[in-house]
Amino acid sequence: MNNKDQLEAEFKRIESAQQALLGISDLANTVNTMQEFYYGLHRHLKQLIPADNFYIALKNQDRLELPFFADEKDAHPSELYPDESLSDTLKRGLTGYVIRSQKPLLCDEEMAEHLEELGEIDNLGSPSHQWFGVPITHHEIVVGVLVVQSYRTEISYGSRDQELMVFISHHIAGVLERLRHQQQLELAIDQRTQELSHAYEKLKLEVYERRRAERLQRSLFEIADLATSNLEGSEFYAELHRVIGHLLPAQNCYIALLSEDNTQLEFPFYVSQLSKVPPKPRALKDGLVEYLIRSQRPMLLDQNGLQKLIHQGEIYSRAPDLNQTQQMKQWIGIPLMIQGSVGGALAVYSFSNDQKYQFKDMDLLTFVSQHIATAIERKYATETLKRSNEELEEKVIERTRELARANKDLQREISQRRKVELQLKHDASHDALTGLPNRMMFMARLQDTLSIHQRSTVGQFALLFIDLDRFKLVNDTLGHLEGDHFLVETSKRLGLCIREQDTLARLGGDEFVILLDHLHSIDDAKDVAERILAELAKPFNLNGKMFNSGASIGIAMSGRHNNETSESLLRDADTAMYMAKTRGKGCYVVFDEQSHQQLLRNISLENELRAALENCQIQLSFAKVESLHNSKEIARDVKLYWQHAEYGLISHEHLLNLAEQANMLLDLDRYTIEMLSSQFSSLALPSYTSLHLTISSQHLTHKHALRSLKNCLRNCQFPLDKLCLFFSELALARDNENHANGFEELRELDVNLGISSFGSGYSSMVTLSFLPISQLKLEPELAHGIRSTRHQRLLNALRLSAESLKIELIVDGVNSQTQVNTLKQMGFVAVQHQLQLEHFIAAEPQLN
Repeated sequence: MNNKDQLEAEFKRIESAQQALLGISDLANTVNTMQEFYYGLHRHLKQLIPADNFYIALKNQDRLELPFFADEKDAHPSELYPDESLSDTLKRGLTGYVIRSQKPLLCDEEMAEHLEELGEIDNLGSPSHQWFGVPITHHEIVVGVLVVQSYRTEISYGSRDQELMVFISHHIAGVLERLRHQQQLELAIDQRTQELSHAYEKLKLEVYERRRAERLQRSLFEIADLATSNLEGSEFYAELHRVIGHLLPAQNCYIALLSEDNTQLEFPFYVSQLSKVPPKPRALKDGLVEYLIRSQRPMLLDQNGLQKLIHQGEIYSRAPDLNQTQQMKQWIGIPLMIQGSVGGALAVYSFSNDQKYQFKDMDLLTFVSQHIATAIERKYATETLKRSNEELEEKVIERTRELARANKDLQREISQRRKVELQLKHDASHDALTGLPNRMMFMARLQDTLSIHQRSTVGQFALLFIDLDRFKLVNDTLGHLEGDHFLVETSKRLGLCIREQDTLARLGGDEFVILLDHLHSIDDAKDVAERILAELAKPFNLNGKMFNSGASIGIAMSGRHNNETSESLLRDADTAMYMAKTRGKGCYVVFDEQSHQQLLRNISLENELRAALENCQIQLSFAKVESLHNSKEIARDVKLYWQHAEYGLISHEHLLNLAEQANMLLDLDRYTIEMLSSQFSSLALPSYTSLHLTISSQHLTHKHALRSLKNCLRNCQFPLDKLCLFFSELALARDNENHANGFEELRELDVNLGISSFGSGYSSMVTLSFLPISQLKLEPELAHGIRSTRHQRLLNALRLSAESLKIELIVDGVNSQTQVNTLKQMGFVAVQHQLQLEHFIAAEPQLN
């Protein structure tokens, strides 16, 4: 090929690459979903390089996800490795290696085998001729990996392909970020649209209810007007029917009235879709209207209900000729109270399934029927007046009595409504369970008190923030009902500890707050806090059982600075309460800025601990476990330390406290195991020396935590029978079942198990006899009082018990040769020396 042809081919290749890159750039503006973008990216990429085998891995916080995967040989990694998470699978392969190295990697089979030998990766999936991965970076942070691979030797990736992949990875990082932002924005818009739709439906319902109320009020006015009109009977009832029709469907309706001697039924009004001929007056029988009048209560019946009454013989048993209900679908009957008794009935019914009545229709018709009955009664009164003026005075007196009764009822209703309004106001500002002021009312009082004290510099006030200890335990063990009883009893006890002018409120859950006004000094607030602690330390009788609780109290005093607010005072008291909890609960702490700054430093230190774990800045140290027979080192107990740039040495115990506060104990344990695995070869342990490691019992409380621990142990680069895992005796005593189950699963890995800090009095040797443990480490405090005769008897008892169970017993915390000699004389076989770190800077931070 001559130079011209070469230039022309190169120009076509560049032009094709530009078009493909432009197509990738346009994807962000044309696709609707991230998945469409991934498919489009794959389609354009295949136009540039061989990319039939292609996938994208993205970071989501600390986890790896695989939003796109195409491979002609292997199934999806989640199908190849179903027993572990997809993120863990990707991290231990070439993908994880690229993310850790933050550099492109072109790898063939030989290089992959070399990386596997170095322990950098696990060789996953089918072997490929070439595997090429490029990190995706955004703002100099690796957010994912683009990967192509070839299984055939005739397909290889040259330098131009590599440059192109690197260029594309830089190009799509911003596009991915924009698409993610757009997707989040669309989700937010959809959520807001749904909220607006719900608000619109609610508004429509309110408008409908208001219009319905207006129609009802208008109908009542019309009925009242009819009562005083001069309409004749037929016109009067026709107008009543028109008013009823405004409230609910009434194509089929009739009014039945009892005669004056209560022996006949008359039908002054009747309309029906099936017949225009009204029923004639008839004697009382066992018809449906008679049953309604006897029952004296509204009824809503369907065809099943009607048939049930017929089968029970309640209706139509003596007069089956009256039964005209076969075609009825629903029937509403309302008794009409005329002159103080049931004088008739109002009924509406339907012949179609499309027209269905509900109980609210029955309630509405019942309410309207009272006014209809009144209108009919007034109409009767008018007609009676025409017939006999002699009865006028009696009717007036009777009506006056009815109005008086109505007035009394009205007065009673007004009084009841005022009581309800007062109760609603009380409920809005008080806690429903304890009757104490709630947060809203308390903050209002606090603001008023603060305003008064800011205008007048005389005196002080204090805020006590109280959090109950072990409230969750009450709910979990005794149930929420006893938890409520516990809160009510606590509120009563707190009320006994304060003055009448003080304010006690419940903020929610197990949090209470007290406003102490007119104090001379901080000592007054401390006295109240001590009274509260003493009162709450008394046992509670819950469901016949005595339960001990307590509280942690934070105190904030007013007048510490000029710009304090009610919210800042509550926050300071809450902060002081949190510090009281970290100091062991059952105490109080007075807020001060220095303690607050120390708390902020602790939070900052927790964040630094996470970074230190990621950067492998936490180092291993070892305490010697020695045989008393031959002074050989039979084991090394693994300890951690952190050489902090600002605080100096942070020891193993302080690291555990810090990790517990930050909920990072499990991460710290896995980090220790991984560091131990990576440094095992450099330890050069003799064959008779094993490793001891004490880890958190949280690994045994959840299946996923135990599974993660087992996976971490399986990846160790040393035989697991060289390792003995120790668990705290206190945690074992609190949860025997989970420890027993977890021990059985860990023993399947050939790892040895032991109990640390034994002898604190939490569990017995009987408990240990059912567990697959091989070693016990005594509580280090037991080695300190070894000169005492009674102490030696206790140690001997523990030694004999362990020997009877064939469990190796190790005395922990030994720091002198005198202790070693004494323990040897007593028959002990192994001790663990206290770790000395004199070569480190002994300046540890104050960790709460």
